[in-house]
Amino acid sequence: MSAKQRGLGRGLGALIPTAPSPENPSQASTDKDLASSRTAGGAPKAGSAEGRNSVPKTSENAGTDPFENGTDLVVPAGAYFAEISLSSITPNPRQPRTVFDQDALDELIHSIKEIGLLQPIVVRPLSKNRFELVMGERRWRAHQVAGMKTIPAIVRETSDQDLLRDALLENLHRSQLNALEEAAAYNQLLEDFGCTHEELAQRIGRSRPQISNTIRLLKLPPAVQAKVAAGVLSAGHARALLALEDPKDQAALATKIIAEGLSVRTVEELVSLGFKGSTKGPSTPAKKKGPELSELRDRVEAALDTKVGISSSAAGRGKIVVEFATFEDLRRIVDTIADQ
Repeated sequence: MSAKQRGLGRGLGALIPTAPSPENPSQASTDKDLASSRTAGGAPKAGSAEGRNSVPKTSENAGTDPFENGTDLVVPAGAYFAEISLSSITPNPRQPRTVFDQDALDELIHSIKEIGLLQPIVVRPLSKNRFELVMGERRWRAHQVAGMKTIPAIVRETSDQDLLRDALLENLHRSQLNALEEAAAYNQLLEDFGCTHEELAQRIGRSRPQISNTIRLLKLPPAVQAKVAAGVLSAGHARALLALEDPKDQAALATKIIAEGLSVRTVEELVSLGFKGSTKGPSTPAKKKGPELSELRDRVEAALDTKVGISSSAAGRGKIVVEFATFEDLRRIVDTIADQ
């Protein structure tokens, strides 16, 4: 079966535009000969005298050559293709993404082992043989775990100011940031650019309200932010909590949302009715439990970040009930207990 040709992804297509027509006939002839050589024997197409603009076909990236779509491409000034040693690459210190899903990473590792890397990473040069990641940290990590020594990369000059912006945009387009990571990245960009929310929105192609509402999540109490980062509390629920002024009420309602699986609309209604998390119910059950049992329950809830019920008999026997909102939340709780 003939090999299926692969074209550039949308991101790379923007990065490596279609080559303009040669300025003179002799150049056109040279490009045509090189293109034919590429088709027949796999030799690099026109790019630079050293042929550094092409990624060698190796076992790691077989079938992923960006020139296989049959279109003559030219690399922008200051950028080139290279097969770079993994050990020479430093991760992006301003990477907005802090959580990498292990299951998705395992799938990528398997894919790399089977068919190679489908999209090169993007790096910027630090020194002669040192590079820093701009885009593709998950691909870089997967290559390391897969036991590869090198990785296909596009090397291009990137300013410090653009480093966070480029990494943020890649993750936003791939929908790989949680709401808190996105908010922190927006906030950092505002400081870097010294601009308004409106100006930032124009620079990264997002609406001003979306940026403003996302950044407001950073005003939530740390305990609530942790729930959003863990994925047990959605950004919609978190934004609804912002209407409550008391951080204790916000934290109490966040716990109630997770425990009871409340919808965003229900949360908004509770907030509009003036939800008070500090409101105490009947005091008799609390007295029966005693201060020591209540303290233990609070410690367990804090450790597991979820609602916990503890009951005991006069003889000292009892049970603990741990609530979870989703299957992923259950896995998180089990992992937390196992780590302890």
